[in-house]
Amino acid sequence: MQLAKNWHEILKDEIAKPYIQDLNEFLKMELEGGQEVYPPEPLIFHTFGQTPYEDVKVVIMGQDPYHGPGQAHGMSFSVPEGMALPPSLKNIYKEIEADCGIRPAETGCLMSWAKQGVLLLNATLTVRRGEPKSHYGQGWERFTDAVIGKLAERKDPIVFILWGKSAKEKCQHLLTQSHHAVLTSAHPSPFSAYNGFFGNQHFSQANQYLKGWGKTSIDWTVS
Repeated sequence: MQLAKNWHEILKDEIAKPYIQDLNEFLKMELEGGQEVYPPEPLIFHTFGQTPYEDVKVVIMGQDPYHGPGQAHGMSFSVPEGMALPPSLKNIYKEIEADCGIRPAETGCLMSWAKQGVLLLNATLTVRRGEPKSHYGQGWERFTDAVIGKLAERKDPIVFILWGKSAKEKCQHLLTQSHHAVLTSAHPSPFSAYNGFFGNQHFSQANQYLKGWGKTSIDWTVS
């Protein structure tokens, strides 16, 4: 596993901590024990390679990777080209259409967002096939806490989009960082989307913040 160069420099002290070696050993044991782990190793840090630290304008916080074959490719809520749209992503597209008038895309690959400065970050960066949250408590949350901490330290403001209780709790400390914008709502999962996700207008709100800071807004069209 290797981080993109600019992120590696930002996180070099964190990467040197003993728990990272423990995490590597855990993943090695999973694979040697015959477990299927998603995403494939070359894609675990994929989101960092697509969105450099200094280019991050928006963070969309997820929980853990999709746990079905071929779905996870290292970016929260995104799936590779050609994969069927997961239910949560379908709901995200519905909200974008209602909020911004953008018709839902047929592809679930959110690379076009990442290239514009949207960091698609999961709290846990790996998962066992068919077992959601199976890699919680192994060190990933500590690592992604450090990622969020480094972003929170930036004087250049960022929009943090937090859907669901776990994302909000993970980033609770950001609410004290007054120069950043923090948008919260229910999760887009079919189990909770009608309890506050639909109608949150987070996509247009994010762009309003970016424009107010003199930044280029995000084109939420998925292409």
